[in-house]
Amino acid sequence: MAFYFTVFVLLISSVAAAFLLLFRRTRHRRMGLPPGSLGLPFIGETLQLIKAYKTEDPEPFIDERVARYGSVFTTHLFGEPTVFSADAETNRFVLQNEGKLFECSYPASISNLMGKHSLIRMQGSLHKRMHSFTMSFANASVMKDHLLLDIDRLVRFNLGSWSSRVFLMDEAKKMTFDVAVKQLTSYDPGEWSENLRKEYHLVIEGFFSLSHPLFSTTYRKAIKARRKVAEALTAVIMERREEEKGAERKQDMLAALIAAEDGFSDEEIVDFFVAILVDAYETTPTIMTLAVKFLTETPLALAQLKEEHEKIRARKSDSGSLEWSDYKSMTFTQCVVNETLRVANVIGGVFRRAMTDVEINGYKIPKGWKVFLSFRGVHLDPNNFEDARNFNPWRWQSDSVTSTSPSKVFTPFGGGPRICPGYELARVAISVFLHHLVTSFSWVSEEKDKMVFFPTTRTQKRFPILVKRRES
Repeated sequence: MAFYFTVFVLLISSVAAAFLLLFRRTRHRRMGLPPGSLGLPFIGETLQLIKAYKTEDPEPFIDERVARYGSVFTTHLFGEPTVFSADAETNRFVLQNEGKLFECSYPASISNLMGKHSLIRMQGSLHKRMHSFTMSFANASVMKDHLLLDIDRLVRFNLGSWSSRVFLMDEAKKMTFDVAVKQLTSYDPGEWSENLRKEYHLVIEGFFSLSHPLFSTTYRKAIKARRKVAEALTAVIMERREEEKGAERKQDMLAALIAAEDGFSDEEIVDFFVAILVDAYETTPTIMTLAVKFLTETPLALAQLKEEHEKIRARKSDSGSLEWSDYKSMTFTQCVVNETLRVANVIGGVFRRAMTDVEINGYKIPKGWKVFLSFRGVHLDPNNFEDARNFNPWRWQSDSVTSTSPSKVFTPFGGGPRICPGYELARVAISVFLHHLVTSFSWVSEEKDKMVFFPTTRTQKRFPILVKRRES
């Protein structure tokens, strides 16, 4: 009797699941949504996405769905129905209509850890103001004036401690984090910044996790680390407020925020800094590491890069710092940076939310639905880039990079009003690092296998290399 009851329950469950699937597909067609699947009830396809992003190769998550449904498809991620776009035209339309048809919207795990006053949660005029403020500390004028010198000094300081074996990802994170802390607070590298960096690592670990401490140990640790980061930054802010009552004002971002006419609270400044430090700790150092990885695997590119930087070095004294004219002469270096950005796709994409019903290319995106714009899907599409999944920096020396204009399909820093405000700073930091690396060291990788295209925040790849300092 129990056997027949079990069979009956399984049969009913199967019929119910089939009915639910049929209902969803019919509803999709009726609503004019892109084809796709919402996955399991409530959790959708979130677990498949998280699982993919915990590996070193999440490409199948995108590839399988693009092959089945097309470059724009429906899914269900982080508790919400989502339209996933790997189409350049759709991505460009959404980015250009920021604040009109779409607004920035990220999963709760990211938004909560960033803070309610972070750039990604700001909207309208406040976002425009703070975005412009951030760019004012990372533009060409500031870098010419003093920031390039700080970057050059801190890169040389970190490389000066290298011995015979280093973990490149770890070292790159130290360098870029030190540069950001200097820019924000004027602090030089030390115990305080190192402790902050360690806590920040745990914060970023929680970005792609279930946003509830009961269901995710990673998220629980991230929340705890976020509190420690906030406490450390708040102490610096309070100390600076006291210092600047009678002292000469420092020329860093913290001083500018404290001196702002309408003023910012400690909490607002903390949230603002936490978001900026994401790039400093995660994205820029990952690009640095992968640039070295790809160059190591492409000897001709490495040889051409060395030649370019040896010419720059020959024009300078041993102690001479890099100048803006040196940076602007690094033409092949920029090809290497562009290609690393394109292939690695450290910023895989961005989330937006439809503010109203929107129709794009015959599909309808309902009001309130999430949209994920996949830069990776566009950058690795052979219709946009020839031999798209191979590292080829020489493609950027030609005007015929793609079948369409490169600016329309190459968006490593996003686009529209929310383009990454530190994109030029990232390019400068990577270029300065590559200059000192290739002119000061030779190296071999301990990694036997090629690193796949995307090193996620959960990857354990640290890229160990054996280095030998070159004689002057």
